[in-house]
Amino acid sequence: MGTLHRKWSGITAAAILALALLGAIATAATSGMEKAVNPPDPTLPRPFRVYPSLEAYDNVDIPPDFEEQTEFVFARLMYPSHPYGLFSRSRGYPEIAARDWRQGGMSWTQDYPRADRHFALVMRRLTRVHTRSAEQPVNPDDGDDIFNWPFLAAGEMGDWKLSGEQISKVREYLLRGGFLMLDDFWGKPEWDRFMETMREIMPDRPIVDIDNPDAIFHIVYDLDNRYQIMGQWAMRGGMADRWVGSVPAWRGIHDAKGRIMVAITYNNDVGDSWEYADDPIYPEKYSALGIRLGVNDVIYSMTH
Repeated sequence: MGTLHRKWSGITAAAILALALLGAIATAATSGMEKAVNPPDPTLPRPFRVYPSLEAYDNVDIPPDFEEQTEFVFARLMYPSHPYGLFSRSRGYPEIAARDWRQGGMSWTQDYPRADRHFALVMRRLTRVHTRSAEQPVNPDDGDDIFNWPFLAAGEMGDWKLSGEQISKVREYLLRGGFLMLDDFWGKPEWDRFMETMREIMPDRPIVDIDNPDAIFHIVYDLDNRYQIMGQWAMRGGMADRWVGSVPAWRGIHDAKGRIMVAITYNNDVGDSWEYADDPIYPEKYSALGIRLGVNDVIYSMTH
């Protein structure tokens, strides 16, 4: 009886093991089918990620609450660089020009992410808008992701060079009610490079100087008395040919209802005014105006 009992016990164990293996295979197969049937939703926001900045100074620690669900996220537009831009091979920056813009370290990362996070902190302190502590980089090639971010900012606009599909995507974004805040480009050559792309995005919408009475200058802060916002680089006397003699301008593109959908700070560096807001050497008056301009733009865009 002992031998017979051991034989039946072995058969039972083998049978159980086989059934378990069959079950695991079936589960894996079912899981694979579910993945095939239910691919990730391309309309959902892309997850948060961080790219290397063009400036090593701006590679800062990620805030501990970066995953908090909030009502506003400062989103930054990623873009490929112009072949004759400020940081191009033709200007003596072959190492930067050789990088893949989709991996960071190029013109779109100027001031990023330090400026973005300083501004997020400002939104938390100066408004009641529940703001995420970390920014969101947005690639126009990432399906419909751009439509998840109603406010987009970008800097070094003399360096952007969008492709046909990217141009169409940004145009649709604006026509759906999106808002673009564009900053930090100086002089006619940079304006002309900026217009190569902007003209294709909105060929039927003129760029105009924004009048002082416009709501964008008064929605939170009254900003009739504006002045040029200099970059930290100019404080060091750098790139004098870029800014000496320049005249600041605040321009915009209006939608069919007469509301601003693109806000442009030309011959200004609002990004630096956020980036260096905690630097005791950087003049406080520049950060004071740059922060107020940014807050007004955000609140204005949220009432679009």
